[in-house]
Amino acid sequence: MRIVFAGTPDFAATHLSALLSAKHDVVAVYTQPDRPAGRGKKLTPSAVKKLALEKGIEVYQPNNFKQEEDIQQLRDLKPDLFIVVAYGLLLPQAVLDIPSKMCINSHASLLPRWRGAAPIQRAVEAGDITSGVTVMQMELGLDTGPMLHKVETPIMPSDTGGSLHGRLAELGSQAIVDVANKFAQGPVLGEVQDDSQSCYARKLTKEEAIINWHLPAIDIVQKIKAFNPFPMCYTLLGDNRIRVLKAQIYPQLHKAMPGTVLAINAMGITIACKEQAITLEQVQLPGKKPMLVSDLLNGKHPFQENYVLASEL
Repeated sequence: MRIVFAGTPDFAATHLSALLSAKHDVVAVYTQPDRPAGRGKKLTPSAVKKLALEKGIEVYQPNNFKQEEDIQQLRDLKPDLFIVVAYGLLLPQAVLDIPSKMCINSHASLLPRWRGAAPIQRAVEAGDITSGVTVMQMELGLDTGPMLHKVETPIMPSDTGGSLHGRLAELGSQAIVDVANKFAQGPVLGEVQDDSQSCYARKLTKEEAIINWHLPAIDIVQKIKAFNPFPMCYTLLGDNRIRVLKAQIYPQLHKAMPGTVLAINAMGITIACKEQAITLEQVQLPGKKPMLVSDLLNGKHPFQENYVLASEL
């Protein structure tokens, strides 16, 4: 089969690498245009582009598929299978109709749950106990197409958005290879999704990363896990933005205002929430590296008992 691959971040690059290792014929790669990155805002190629260039695969980077010449360019590649993984662009029907077999997508959730841009983090944030990858046929709706293959994995209490991301990248890579192998043998049929079971995984924003101490402790801890390593939850201590990488629930009843520093001791830094409290275990002070709170408390630090941390900018 002639395969054209479309993707942008590391998650997609892992899938591309697996296809190449399985000796599938990837004739071209599509990825988003180079973006400014780092302090110098230097134009930087995507992870998928870097891998494709290393492997000598031709790379295309249209801004979108609104121009007929970009659509015709894809037609000229004569793909049998168009594999899309975290590409970041909406594809019109004219593109979806091009492959002789199908346009398929690897999505990091157990569809129809968590359609949308941030399924991994939203699953952790919601306290889901399972996640997985769904390979589906693409259609105009957002992650609504028939499901071709599913793999599941438990979400462990220790999981963060980052750890689950890494695991699903590996599971998804094997899943996409398995589905590509099936297409090489003949037609592949999908299972229609039950729209009544769907929910939407909205895009992550830095604005929602500030910790709202007026929420229950369980909600705050789940969000801290989900947003690690990006966009990383934080709290405000005066003018300082303190990133919180890890915390656990402290089942203490209290009458303090949410955000109040209840205790600073060998257990850590305990902060009142709407319900119960949490104990900070790993934080990052401005201009510093992440550190365990047990190490932080051995030196000078900005936390004070009875201080009330803000819940908004």
